Amino acid sequence: MSSGKINIAVYPGTFDPITNGHFDLIERGARMFDKVVIAVAASPGKSPNLGLETRMELVKKVCVSLPNVEVIGFSTLLTTMMHEQEATIILRGLRAVSDFEYELQLANMNRAQNPELESVFLTPAVENSYISSTIVREIAKLGGDVSRLVHPQVAEALRKHYTS
Repeated sequence: MSSGKINIAVYPGTFDPITNGHFDLIERGARMFDKVVIAVAASPGKSPNLGLETRMELVKKVCVSLPNVEVIGFSTLLTTMMHEQEATIILRGLRAVSDFEYELQLANMNRAQNPELESVFLTPAVENSYISSTIVREIAKLGGDVSRLVHPQVAEALRKHYTS
């Protein structure tokens, strides 16, 4: 029996830039939930290398084949944005044990703010387990090849960003 309510998951992050690891989780989340909202955080405190609009556009390009995925930008509390999206599921990735402690702390804080929120953790495919946006940025900044780590359009955007 269907309750008529759709399961909306939000995958928040800075996506500076979106990597193959991110896309792996998005694709799997899109199979698990009725709708996945990719919430690109403005995160001025983290001083992203790519602007919010650029990051959103790259996520849209990478996810174009997934009809139940929507991309938004946000600069509010995650719990506020979740309420605005009528979502109760936070999708997060865990690459290593070191991620777990931080993510557990965030999950508990989010649930303290709104007890209806649930965090769902996915682990990356083995071939993506070592990829992080930080590593991709460092390689791209130094003129290295990131084509096996990100979508071709992301690789091109990074090349242009760091050579201009």
